[in-house]
Amino acid sequence: MIKNSNINSNNRLDDPILQEIESNKVEIGKHASWSVSSAKPGSGVEQLRDNNLDTFWQSDAQQPHHITIQFPKKCFIENLLIHCDYKLDESYTPCKISIKAGSILHDLQEIILTELEEPSGWINIPLNFNNNSLKANLLQISILSNLKNGRDSHIRQIKVYGKKISIENYTQYPKFNSPEVSMFQTLR
Repeated sequence: MIKNSNINSNNRLDDPILQEIESNKVEIGKHASWSVSSAKPGSGVEQLRDNNLDTFWQSDAQQPHHITIQFPKKCFIENLLIHCDYKLDESYTPCKISIKAGSILHDLQEIILTELEEPSGWINIPLNFNNNSLKANLLQISILSNLKNGRDSHIRQIKVYGKKISIENYTQYPKFNSPEVSMFQTLR
């Protein structure tokens, strides 16, 4: 478990943090099934994933609040980006977050526990340890407490990123550059 990880934040969908990550990584959250422990009507998973910073997921129960991200198969997960805005959300803003990973709900292990101080913008949480990507089927974000002892939470967006993999890396075949050699690359 890592406490107070290497976290950066910024506040736009086109900000440098997002552009840097998207230049060499791919958003894999679209391939997952998302669920939340509770939600107010009109503030559910759809708002968490709609790429609109004006909408948000709002919990509607006692803490801790959970966001569960389940992939159909094990994925290499590099970064988790969470967008919060203390200026707009005040006591609804998370201040203590736990991130757990595993294969199923029953084998989750806490990998990161972090405290945020008035977060405003994108919070980049790297999930690669010792230059190895996190490999998991299931990722769970738990909001353990909010600023000013707030009960419900607002999170405006969440994005999950993995490595971009080329076909050459995936199949481990060499990439031929010359036309004379590349015609022998496949079988007919």
